[in-house]
Amino acid sequence: MTRIPTKSEILDWISENPSLTAKRDIAKAFGIKGAARSDLKRVLKELEADGHLEKRNRSYQDPDRLPPVSILQVIGPDRDGDLYAKPMEWQGEGVEPVVLVVPRASDPALGAGDRILARLTLIKGEDHHYEARLIRRIGTNPRRVLGVFRKTAEGGRILPIDKGSDKEWHVASDATHGAKDGELVEAEQAGPKGRMGLPRARIVERLGDPSAAKAVSLIAIHQHGIPDAFPDEVIAEADRAKPVTLKGREDLRDLPLITIDPSDARDHDDACYAHADEDPNNAGGHVVWVAIADVAAYVTPGSALDREARKRGNSTYFPDRVVPMLPDRLSGDLCSLHEGVLRACIAVRMQLDASGNKLSHRFHRGLMRSPASLHYEEVQQAIDGHPNDRCGPLLEPVLKPLYAAYEALVSARERRQPLDLDLPERRIELADDGTVTSVNFKERLDAHRLIEEFMVLANVAAAETLIAKKIPLLFRVHEEPSPEKLDALRETAQASGFNLAKGQVLKTAHLNRLLNEAAGSDEAELINMSTLRSMTQAYYGAQNLGHFGLALARYAHFTSPIRRYSDLIVHRALIAAHGWGKDGLRPEDYDELDSIGEHISDTERRSMVAERDTTDRYMASYLSERVGNEFTGRISGIARFGVFVKLDETGADGLIPMRSIGREYFHYDAEAGTLMGSDTGMMISLGQRVTVRLAEAAPVTGGIALELLALDGDAIPQGRRSPAGRTPRRRGVKAKRKADKTKRKVKRSRR
Repeated sequence: MTRIPTKSEILDWISENPSLTAKRDIAKAFGIKGAARSDLKRVLKELEADGHLEKRNRSYQDPDRLPPVSILQVIGPDRDGDLYAKPMEWQGEGVEPVVLVVPRASDPALGAGDRILARLTLIKGEDHHYEARLIRRIGTNPRRVLGVFRKTAEGGRILPIDKGSDKEWHVASDATHGAKDGELVEAEQAGPKGRMGLPRARIVERLGDPSAAKAVSLIAIHQHGIPDAFPDEVIAEADRAKPVTLKGREDLRDLPLITIDPSDARDHDDACYAHADEDPNNAGGHVVWVAIADVAAYVTPGSALDREARKRGNSTYFPDRVVPMLPDRLSGDLCSLHEGVLRACIAVRMQLDASGNKLSHRFHRGLMRSPASLHYEEVQQAIDGHPNDRCGPLLEPVLKPLYAAYEALVSARERRQPLDLDLPERRIELADDGTVTSVNFKERLDAHRLIEEFMVLANVAAAETLIAKKIPLLFRVHEEPSPEKLDALRETAQASGFNLAKGQVLKTAHLNRLLNEAAGSDEAELINMSTLRSMTQAYYGAQNLGHFGLALARYAHFTSPIRRYSDLIVHRALIAAHGWGKDGLRPEDYDELDSIGEHISDTERRSMVAERDTTDRYMASYLSERVGNEFTGRISGIARFGVFVKLDETGADGLIPMRSIGREYFHYDAEAGTLMGSDTGMMISLGQRVTVRLAEAAPVTGGIALELLALDGDAIPQGRRSPAGRTPRRRGVKAKRKADKTKRKVKRSRR
């Protein structure tokens, strides 16, 4: 007779194997077959009834899991000096988990009673359940300082790098953290504010050489004026926030809404679920749910959090850090749809027909609990036939229905014909010390496209609902290209042997036809880049002018309120439209929408420039050890002062200065975007293949200088040598002027 495991044995198994918790996994582990499965099911039901287990999507899981970011209270060190803490918001019914605080050398001293915000890691096989890394101490918000350390006999001083700032900070000898003279350091204020003399600081991180890789993003943050320190009142308001309850909300806890994000994502603001439509009138149709973190429940109009979020406009993402729009307590904790914890959300249920057309949609304000936080690669591998332990139990009930709905949306997308550019995105991989280990192009998986399509669909639903209910909102606007830019694109296409018809109302389908014709040819990248350059910049505005690139008449951003203020505005508008509470968009906010849209469009551009500058600096740092090497690439831009080249291997952009192109003068044609050699007639134009030598890579500025070796496989002709300090063109111009003057003299003498 098959032995049925005891309840404690089952609980131990689930605790030690959190990814193998389906009934079949448990049965296999204990060798239970046949009729004995009924007895196992009975024991599992009893454990569920007793509150020891919770059934989620055919799996049994421990309900007593803490979020990855939690508030803890330090309970003091034990006899061995180890520091422990307890969770402040424990909602489980089992044994309260034991949390070991693992301090870093730069962390402030913690004592019994201190409340901290910490990032947790689940631990197995130890006498504690979690290890915690300090984010900050609750109730304290020390000012952060970035500057260059100068050593003195009393310790040292920090000289600021902020533009326009001349304020220095004193560092005591016991607060230097071992910093050396001339190093870039990050410090925080030490001691009370308002002291006489220089303010005091203690160094918390040494960043080394100011030109080193680890300093790159911090310098960009300060150079572009991106706010990276939250005011005290904002932190205090975030710390007072409590998890919302089910009161006044729909119960969506049984929906298996999973999050799919990059593997290194710290916040999860969107989750999705799909299933076949059971409506007999919609055979082959689908129902898609998209749930978005209900940030509006915590960031209310006019609050300190709201003012700071509006000021920042958006989160800014760098390869080594994120400057968030909201404090960690919200962005990484209460507003993040972490696996296994209750979270407030605004969800939209959308009904699709078999061809992917949206038939209807309805919004809900609810409470959800995600059964899994997955990343793109593991989801794609599961669909491709290689599920891991996390995705295996979700493959049939959750993942395959998601992909089935996505396939329907793909057919709808093909009919709509949004702009389909093929421009690979770079991914910079960093080591712990901030140095670049590799530069790769991000792989585009169907898992990425699936989430994108679901988010676009939800954004359309939000815009349509608010337009129908006559509630003002911020639209995401992308206007069609100007006639001048289209003419330039048309000329580039014709020069490359392709055609973009003139004299018709431009549609994205026309541009896609051009892109498809060029696909696979040597000119494909040129046509893609030229098409991108012909586009206008998208922005936020209160007037609906449509989204040209997506080929949509109504579009608003709804799906990322943790990192975009525009989405928070749309959430508030939906709350007002449905009468869900007092935290919606207020009538007095309507008149401000234009100015808000203009401001957050500016902050978005500011972040884009800072992110691009940081990427350029990292690329220059990565290439600095390869000066003198040869690379292949393609001409991506032409200016009066030189030629821009995008390198094949890394996607880095470098400049060939005009002075280093051969030994002749080059005539610049701004309209055609070409250079022509005055002696050889050599023509340089966009899209040509080149071989270059890396002449210089400056990490401090991000500049990359190149030397042109070959154009379309042919060595560069040298042309005639010029006398020192003079160019052939200048000599030719002077000679022509002298000849003209002689002609005029001869003419006058003949008269």
